[in-house]
Amino acid sequence: MMDTRERQIITVTCFGHFMSHFNMMAFPVLLLPLTRFYQRDFSHVIHLSFLMYLFFGISALPWGMVTDKLGSRKMLTTFFVGSGVCALLAAFSLKSAWGFSLFLAGIGIFSGIYHPAGLGLISKGVKQIGKGLGYNGMAGNLGLALSPLITGYINWLWGPKAAYIFLGGFNFIGALLLLGLKFPEPEKKEAPGKEQPAGMLKAFIILCIAMMLGGIAFRGLTVTLPSLLELRNPDLLKALASGFHFLKSHNVTASLLTSMVFTIGVAGQYVGGYIADRYDLRRSYLTFHALAFLGALGMAFFTNVSLVAIAVFYSFFLLGMQPVENSLVSAYTPRHLRHSAYGTKFTLTFGVGAFAVQLVGWVKATWSIQAVFLFMAAVSLSIVIVILSLIAATKNGARQDQKA
Repeated sequence: MMDTRERQIITVTCFGHFMSHFNMMAFPVLLLPLTRFYQRDFSHVIHLSFLMYLFFGISALPWGMVTDKLGSRKMLTTFFVGSGVCALLAAFSLKSAWGFSLFLAGIGIFSGIYHPAGLGLISKGVKQIGKGLGYNGMAGNLGLALSPLITGYINWLWGPKAAYIFLGGFNFIGALLLLGLKFPEPEKKEAPGKEQPAGMLKAFIILCIAMMLGGIAFRGLTVTLPSLLELRNPDLLKALASGFHFLKSHNVTASLLTSMVFTIGVAGQYVGGYIADRYDLRRSYLTFHALAFLGALGMAFFTNVSLVAIAVFYSFFLLGMQPVENSLVSAYTPRHLRHSAYGTKFTLTFGVGAFAVQLVGWVKATWSIQAVFLFMAAVSLSIVIVILSLIAATKNGARQDQKA
């Protein structure tokens, strides 16, 4: 059972994780409507989001270092307020593609605060780290799931400007939540007898390579899935439109399907959190990514109902491994540098992963949208190889009882 402080930490970090991914998933849902708004090609409009995804990642390490100095509460407040202001500015600069892209970048910069601040707070303030990270991952998945549904519906009713006005107001709720929660900052020092084992730096470096590749896979999926489900599901979309009046818009239907895929992925986060507290983290990590490889491969070949089913399978394992991965970060890093460690992770995963936006646009323009997932399968296979090297480089299995 969690005590009052732990429940407060989980409450604010879960909402923060929800919002960080909600912020990032708003653009992919609006991608095709924006191609019509700007009267530009898919590959051109997708580049408007490049700086947002890039700064979401590369800002994580400096934000983590700042959080190690100032604490999580101040930084999480900065995240909510900064993201909200930039979303409102993006809404009112929509007529200028350059201005819109600039304020999207601002959303990315401030949203980049969450992961080093929030996950570091959980790893230091919650006793059952895997359980806490599992709940947190589920909240992030709900952000991924509900953002397409809510953003797509608001866009259908009032357009992209209204979608970003709503996004700004939604972020401000997090700042209000923090005002009502008075939990103290966890101690920075290691608990007695919980010092990190020797030789963990090498393991952390190898883990960073796997996480960097995982960031490319994650961003490739989130930025492409709504469009893939709209373009590769003609029969399913027609069938749903004929049966339900509110699904006449294919964009709304694809947004709903995307939400469904990521909602079911919540179960993957729960399973990942359960496994992280009980089994060897390295081999669990390997299993999740090996199954994700099969899912990515299937995404390139299936259409209609089969495509939706394989998308659920893929997201379950690609997203479900996150509590395991984040527990590995905790296992291989000292407590007093925990925010910086998570900052390093998310600089690699989301910073390098931002280049997936460029790669996806290039692969789509050169070949096809299904070829994107052949590329994603190759990335997943590379991750499996790196994890095997991690297992070979570490003699003992990483378990929750080894963590600070």
